[in-house]
Amino acid sequence: MKKNIILFDLDGTLIDSTDAIVSTFMYSFKEMNFNFKGNEEDIKSYIGYPLDIMYANLGIEENRVWDFVASYKNRYKKISKQKTTLLPDALKAVQLAATIARVSVVTTKTRLYTMPLLEHFKMSEHFEIVTGRENVENPKPHPEPILITLEQMNYDKNIHNVWMIGDTKLDLIAANDANINSIAVLCGYGKEEELLKYTKNISKNALSAIEFIRSIS
Repeated sequence: MKKNIILFDLDGTLIDSTDAIVSTFMYSFKEMNFNFKGNEEDIKSYIGYPLDIMYANLGIEENRVWDFVASYKNRYKKISKQKTTLLPDALKAVQLAATIARVSVVTTKTRLYTMPLLEHFKMSEHFEIVTGRENVENPKPHPEPILITLEQMNYDKNIHNVWMIGDTKLDLIAANDANINSIAVLCGYGKEEELLKYTKNISKNALSAIEFIRSIS
């Protein structure tokens, strides 16, 4: 029985969906006649949070947030595959992880958009559980997405060694509060200086993170 459990974040950890996300935000601002005074970096700084929180932080009034979310989803589902790419060595990372651990995904993206991407990139077969935004009340940085995933995987703290691999502080805070190990990767949206506040384990990408886990297992 594999004693390691590895949980992957998605955006910025396995896939680069920056173009899909940023361009869709810009599209929704135009469609909803909102004069967005920020820039692309402002949008990127909130990637990892749920869409409603992102829009609120970018200046949308609370009573209009869900209209913007609807606009976003209508466009995103049409362009997500063509504007999303695998990060370097991400598939190798997942394949290697599956040889040394039981593997799942914990993302703030909804499964409606996550599953087609995982299937498109031929990764879905490696994951036991895919926990999306709609599966939890409290998204990361709350530990609930991790705890729910581990419950479904019949996690036993006396048997399993669990790792969360992610690119933002949200992943790391959730891991810390769930009392599991974490590795931050530098291929996504978090900055190393900030990530080091929440974990001592830093890797350049998902593959190097898996190689580290393998080396100490």
